[in-house]
Amino acid sequence: MLRVENLTKVFGQVRAVEDLTFEVRPGVVTGFLGPNGAGKSTTMRMMLGLDRPTSGTVTINGQPYRDLDHPLRQVGALLDAGWIHPNRSARSHLRWMAASNGIPKRRVDEALEMVGLSSVASKRAGGFSLGMKQRLGLAGAMLGDPHTLLFDEPVNGLDPEGIVWIRGFMRNLAREGRTVLVSSHLLTEMSLTADHLVVIGQGRLIADCSVGEFTSRASSSVRVRSPQLPELHRVLAEAGLSVTPGMANDGRPVLNIADVVTDQVGDIAAHAGIALHELTGATASLEEVFMSMTAGAVQYQGGGPHGPAGAPTQGGPR
Repeated sequence: MLRVENLTKVFGQVRAVEDLTFEVRPGVVTGFLGPNGAGKSTTMRMMLGLDRPTSGTVTINGQPYRDLDHPLRQVGALLDAGWIHPNRSARSHLRWMAASNGIPKRRVDEALEMVGLSSVASKRAGGFSLGMKQRLGLAGAMLGDPHTLLFDEPVNGLDPEGIVWIRGFMRNLAREGRTVLVSSHLLTEMSLTADHLVVIGQGRLIADCSVGEFTSRASSSVRVRSPQLPELHRVLAEAGLSVTPGMANDGRPVLNIADVVTDQVGDIAAHAGIALHELTGATASLEEVFMSMTAGAVQYQGGGPHGPAGAPTQGGPR
């Protein structure tokens, strides 16, 4: 169990993380989401003792990271795939990590095989592609066979096969009962990988719930097509529904009904004796709900080729 309690981090005049509280439970993949500048990376650095909180605590199974004995055996992390000495081989890179925490040498080759790098174990890491560096970082995270794993943007640089592989890899880790926290900007991928979401914006908690609960916060809508469209429009409006005429992709007229489900629209049409040629329900995607819920917490926005007037021009905490 990873527990964040009343966590705050201030950099000068910037409050990167503000009174943040949540738990990451074992047995599920928890997606850690937020716009750029939301404080995700800063929070993960505080989890690993790389940044000191201004106030609040982070504990892993009841202990701060700094108090863990042989921490690589308890917590594995991939925060920066480029954190590799370029002149060391993949095997040498992992061997010094293993030696620092009393991990047997045999585990190095096991970890390399786990991530598909056995064939390049003796090659210099400086010549690796970004995707290969990501895999080496994952091997380092798994080196001590830890119960808690933290991944920051783990699919960066991976090809489609690699993305599918890492999705299954993380879900298997959770099925083994491990605690898995994954930060990513790829919301479609998170919808396929995560079971639970922690969403922050400007350092504050926005949501802490399952993926299904999060996407259900957006209202559902229905698209309907009928040879009796004007009459259908009338009866739906008389029923108090919000109806907007529209066009399907093929140019045929349809009605879009907000805040309703297909059963309700179908029942109204049947009661009025109106034939339907299409009745399609739609719910918002994870990406759509995320954009809606974090709209007020976006630090940097595009606004045409030169950006919006008054947009910030300097970086801030992630």
